[in-house]
Amino acid sequence: MSLQSQTKNMKKLGVLLNQDLGYIFGEREGGPNGAKKEFFSTGRAFLSALGKDLGFSQQDVRVNKAGIAVSGEIYLHGMWSEDNGLSVVLEQDIMGKDCVLYRTISHIKDRKGGSNNFIALKEFQLGDYSGLLKGFLHFKSSALTMMRDAA
Repeated sequence: MSLQSQTKNMKKLGVLLNQDLGYIFGEREGGPNGAKKEFFSTGRAFLSALGKDLGFSQQDVRVNKAGIAVSGEIYLHGMWSEDNGLSVVLEQDIMGKDCVLYRTISHIKDRKGGSNNFIALKEFQLGDYSGLLKGFLHFKSSALTMMRDAA
């Protein structure tokens, strides 16, 4: 996807995550045309393209649709090398402050990973996709530096 498309998707996700995706009193919200479905389709496309833009050699994008009254989550697990990767999770924070969780991982099925880090919803809504890429790519280069220093 292009930088322009990813920026647009990032802003769209920011708007969606600012809504109550777990709203259970309207047919449209829980139904096939609701905001929750739009969150999953846009989020999956966004994270798939993000993984490609980050240059992962291996990646896995998964969706947890969860149940009513919650947003669910969309996960990206990607590996740059055999033991250096990143996990990115889009979710609706119950407090409405954070929407992106990310952490380093050591293998594609690593569900625990390193320390949790968060991106605030307000920051995500700005749509600075280039800045997001640069921040995430720091994890790739810092691991390479550590490997060089250890050798």
